[in-house]
Parts: sequence; C-alpha cells; structure tokens
Amino acid sequence: MSMVHLSAGRNEPASPHLLSEPMIVARMAQATLPASRVPWAWMVEDYRRIRDRIARVVEGFEDFNARVGVPGGFRLRNLAGERIWATASGRAEFHVHELPASAPRAADVLMLSTIRSHDQYNTTIYGLDDRYRGVKGHRRVVFVNEVDLRRFGLAAGEWVDIHGLPDDGDGPGHRVVKRFLLVPYDIPAGCIASYYPETNPLVPLRSVALGAGTPTSKSIPVRLFRSEAP
Repeated sequence: MSMVHLSAGRNEPASPHLLSEPMIVARMAQATLPASRVPWAWMVEDYRRIRDRIARVVEGFEDFNARVGVPGGFRLRNLAGERIWATASGRAEFHVHELPASAPRAADVLMLSTIRSHDQYNTTIYGLDDRYRGVKGHRRVVFVNEVDLRRFGLAAGEWVDIHGLPDDGDGPGHRVVKRFLLVPYDIPAGCIASYYPETNPLVPLRSVALGAGTPTSKSIPVRLFRSEAP
C-alpha cells in the first residue's frame, strides 16, 4: 500500500480517437477556462511536466520524477499507520456529528447507492466479476434486501427498470435505466445498490452535497418497476 510507481497500458488502443484521462481533463480545462494561466496543453505533451507540478505542491512528492523512475517506485508515508497523530493530545481523536434529518419519502421509494465492483478502478472496468459480492459475468444488477423484495412482490432473478423521481429538479420527465437483475443482499431495508457508471444517469445534476458540491451518488431516491425491455 501507499506505493507510487509508473504504469503503462499493455494493449493497443481500441481506436485512434481514444484520449488519455490527462488529455481529456486538459481539454476540458482549456474549453472551460480559456483565460487560465495553467499551460494545460503543454503539460499533457510530457507527463514529467505534470509530475514536476505535483512535486511543488503535494507533500511527500518531492523529486517526484527521479524517485518514480526507480524500479518499484517509492512509498508515501502513512502517518496513521505509524501511529503519528497531529492532534493536541497526540492521540487519535473521534468526533460525533449529527446527520441532517432526511425528508420523509413515499413507501415505494428506495434509496440507491452507486458502488464499484472488485474488478473496477473508478470508472475503468477490468472484468465482469465481483468477488466481493459473488456476482459473475455481468454488471447490470441491483442489490436488494429480501424484505423489500417481498414487500414489492418481486423475486430474485427478475429484471427491473430503475426510475428516478420526476421532481428531482432537473426539468420535466424523469431519469430511467433499464434492465437490471435483482440480487438479494444483506443491505438495510429501504436501500439498494448498483454499479456505476451504469447507474450514473440516475444522479440528478442539481443534487449535490452541502458544502462540498459533489454529486449525491450514494443517496438517490428511486423506484423499481418490472422491466419490459427485451
């Protein structure tokens, strides 16, 4: 853990039009911030330039290019792993915070969390198995408490469409993703889970976390309907 090392793709790109993640970010930044003083295009011409910028601002990445060139890379310090705590007491401190009360929701509304599988890194999918949850060969699944399956008259192995709520604030109509397999799972009643990016279309654009502004991908109110898709 905490090892920083170089990596490179092994397969030929599927298309000459595919772009790297840094290139996509740089082009988005140029299009969004045309007056930016950051030389986006210049940096993605050579990733060593990106690493030099990281070394200037991120603690632990000093001499980034030289250290990452060593076989095996280098290890970042993990102060928690070393039992070093930057607190007044010098010990780990825990604080309790009240969660904001959730608005009441209709009985047929479930709370969806989007999750990753084992064979996945962010939105990059390396395989269709998920050894964490015993799923093999596909990803269009919904993990549901058996209590909710009985409550809605559904059964494991049925296919459902997942509908967002029509009043999510993003305009008329509502969001839908189709044909997901119901999988019983030990998840709290009233909650379901499914993989992203397959369920990303259900996240309302205006639904973001207070303060952080990040999408509420772990708290999406939805309804389930038997799928009519072939």
